[in-house]
Amino acid sequence: MLHLLMIISDVLIGIGAFFALIGVLGILFMPDVFSRMQASTCVTTLGIIGVCLGALLHAIFIVGSPSSAVKIALIGLLVLVTNPVGSHALARGAYRAGIRPEQPMEIDELGRDSQ
Repeated sequence: MLHLLMIISDVLIGIGAFFALIGVLGILFMPDVFSRMQASTCVTTLGIIGVCLGALLHAIFIVGSPSSAVKIALIGLLVLVTNPVGSHALARGAYRAGIRPEQPMEIDELGRDSQ
């Protein structure tokens, strides 16, 4: 049973690392600021979920450290809350600074909300 939990933990951490790598590639190859922000926020948040779940399994069942599990859970929760909020604030600031998406938007919700 312990061997199976180690495998599951390693797979979850690997999946999280894979999504983090995809987020980095998205930052490098996306055409404009808003696309890069979306890639960095959504994909890396999903990567953090995978890494935190794997680390939680490892901390609880393999190491047996509930204090480490609480810290890991708090880190994951804080990232889940602050990452989208920070990205939204950066996108709104970039829009107000005059940076526009490469392709025009059909409905300009940021411009409507800024007035």
